[in-house]
Amino acid sequence: MRLDRCCFAVVAVVLSASIWAQPISTGGSQPQLPPNQVDGLAAVVGKEIVLHSEVFQQKEALEREFAQSGQPAPSLCAVFSELVVEKLLLHHAEIDSVVVSDPEVDEAIGRRVEQLAYQIGSQKKLEDYYKKSVLEIKEDLRPLMKNQMTAQRMQQTITEKVELTPKDVADFVYGIPKDSLPLINAEVEYAQLCIKPKVSDAAKQESMDRLKGLKARIEKGSSFASMAILYSEDPGSNKSGGEYKGIKRGQFVKEFEAVAFNLKPGDVSDPFETEYGFHICQVQAKRGEELDLRHILIKPRVEEKDVERAAATLDSLRAAIVSGQLAWREAVARYSDDKPTSANGGVAMNPQTTDTKWDLADLNAELLVQLDGVDSTGYSPVALYREPDGTMLFRVVKLIGRTEPHQANLASDFTKLKAIAENDKRNQVFKAWIRDKSKSTYIRIDPSFQACPLPL
Repeated sequence: MRLDRCCFAVVAVVLSASIWAQPISTGGSQPQLPPNQVDGLAAVVGKEIVLHSEVFQQKEALEREFAQSGQPAPSLCAVFSELVVEKLLLHHAEIDSVVVSDPEVDEAIGRRVEQLAYQIGSQKKLEDYYKKSVLEIKEDLRPLMKNQMTAQRMQQTITEKVELTPKDVADFVYGIPKDSLPLINAEVEYAQLCIKPKVSDAAKQESMDRLKGLKARIEKGSSFASMAILYSEDPGSNKSGGEYKGIKRGQFVKEFEAVAFNLKPGDVSDPFETEYGFHICQVQAKRGEELDLRHILIKPRVEEKDVERAAATLDSLRAAIVSGQLAWREAVARYSDDKPTSANGGVAMNPQTTDTKWDLADLNAELLVQLDGVDSTGYSPVALYREPDGTMLFRVVKLIGRTEPHQANLASDFTKLKAIAENDKRNQVFKAWIRDKSKSTYIRIDPSFQACPLPL
């Protein structure tokens, strides 16, 4: 029910939320750039234009991108049609005052360049590949990213009120052929009780002292960005010199924001503690209640005796639960160090589906092994695991339920079917909007592209 589309300049920029349920056919005659024609207008949509070069460059970039995955690239007509729809969205975004702020664009560009550098191997390799500096690459990305994000926001405003009742979902399911319902892989529902080794006061003081030393070096002239690259243990920002842009209240934990929003630009904070470790922070710029900042994170070292104590604590809790001396939900609420699940009986929510059911393919190997180890009591043995940021925890897993592969049905898979039905409804609303706006918007298609099917 969804086709992701792509738009490219110097580097690829992934777009999403296409309007077509299926790709446009690649068959039939495709437009060609007339011989000796340098450039020209392929289409005019309101105040927006599509250039011949824009269409052909995106087509070539898509072919290179899709060649890496072994998949056929969209046809030239498909690329052209996507561009026309994007321009229609941009034209009406200006009319309806739908905007994306520059800090939002900067943040998206930063994430995209980081992703590209990771894929290609390093920032240096990225610069060598495109024969441009990172700064130049970011500037080349800016107009494309701005257009992409504005078009997406406009589309969201068009479909944001789509909400289906249970009856609507049932009507959708009963209205399509049974063999069109998706196949659901084997799934599990589980809950967890996690204990994190407690850090000693000596280890905390060591982290504080390290940060005090870094602060002193920065105040004597060392670059905050360089110190972050060398020493920060925040994987989300250390490669970019500890930088976060366009930060608003509510995005970071309250302890971090209490310090950051009270700093003056250029000042370096004293070391302070959050649940992630110890930080120093420097505000780069302030725009009202929005900040650009850098920070350095140091995580206190966990000593072996603290690790052994955490494992023993969880072993005791598991024994009390299995014997009936302690209820599972009470144990989770009182003792679990995993905040996202501790208020919900330890039940883990799949962030991709916002459901409590997990496709086995979405679980990491450690968790699969632990689930396979669940015995007749319904609980797994205590096991050590590490979160993506490196945090060490001990975990006991409770198996709530397991389903075998099956065709989706309302009784077992309502959340998934609701998402499919709502996406289908959004597509319908968006297509209707396109048809309506194309009647009142000036649109001119160059003869060389008039054979392309358009959703107008």
